[in-house]
Amino acid sequence: MNSIPDPLQGDSLRWPAEWEAQDAVWISWPHRADLWQGGLAELLERYAELAAAIAAEAELRINAAAELHEGIGRLLTARGVRRFRLYDHATDDVWCRDHGGIFTRRADGGLQVADWEFNAWGGKFAPWDKDNEIARRMADALHLPRLKSRMLLEGGAIEGNGAGLLLTTEAVLLNPNRNPGMSKREVETELHRMLGTQSVFWLGQGIEGDDTDGHIDDMVRFVSEQAVVAITELDPHSPHYRRLAENNERLQDLRTPDGHRVEVVPLPMPEPLVARDWRLEQLPASYANFLICNSSVIVPVFAQPKADDRALGILRECFPKHRVRGIDARRLVIEGGAIHCITQQQPRA
Repeated sequence: MNSIPDPLQGDSLRWPAEWEAQDAVWISWPHRADLWQGGLAELLERYAELAAAIAAEAELRINAAAELHEGIGRLLTARGVRRFRLYDHATDDVWCRDHGGIFTRRADGGLQVADWEFNAWGGKFAPWDKDNEIARRMADALHLPRLKSRMLLEGGAIEGNGAGLLLTTEAVLLNPNRNPGMSKREVETELHRMLGTQSVFWLGQGIEGDDTDGHIDDMVRFVSEQAVVAITELDPHSPHYRRLAENNERLQDLRTPDGHRVEVVPLPMPEPLVARDWRLEQLPASYANFLICNSSVIVPVFAQPKADDRALGILRECFPKHRVRGIDARRLVIEGGAIHCITQQQPRA
């Protein structure tokens, strides 16, 4: 076996855009019956549906403790899913976007894994020690170089266009529950070192009910190097209204590193989702939490035919060469996330 090269950093790296070719998509399998308002069985059905959609486009790679493998294999095989691989990577929770490794491309053409510290969104949901090991275990399993950071960061907190521009929020990366000793400039410097980015554009707060404090992937997503979709809320009585209005005002100044204006395409919110007798009353449902996977775009929908169809239609206009399809994410959003939050793409080698 060839030795693993030393990790590169800074200008020797590029963080690929999500629409670039992918070999695989990683997920972390759900296993905790104490979550999901008792709906773990229903959630597993949604995971099988998502697995089939991913496996039609790329290999599905699954983090799960070994004792879960037989049951996972049986469920996926029964649903006709064949293109998957199981890894003995025990996890605490399912949010692979946040605890998994982020793949970058090296100047020599190979892949590398960015490994950040993870503390379950500011220490909110213990335990997280197994999740904090997933990035390292992914890199080891693939025999890839790994660049380690001491900075706390979740993958859902950053969004990139593949050409040096990164979006994030002050509510997360400047939050005292993440990196209290770091200034905005120091955070930007570490992002550039780990991902090879050139420019960071900051938004303010996230949507109401978001356990993450305000992840960008629930609000603004690149659909090309020079265009984003941005969640909008027209109801002035909505708890989202003021936060989203401020962020969308900031987006008018968004430029690529070479100075090109970035087009902003409005993407409406779904109707409010409210949970009874739960820690989240206002659920953070958002159509922006989609996954681009080769020729497909997999979008969370919420059993709201009019709103769902409107959002899918906007995304079909943004991705005219892709198959845009919805998957019911109501059970996922009970715990605060959706399709993008539970997945992490691996670029084509």
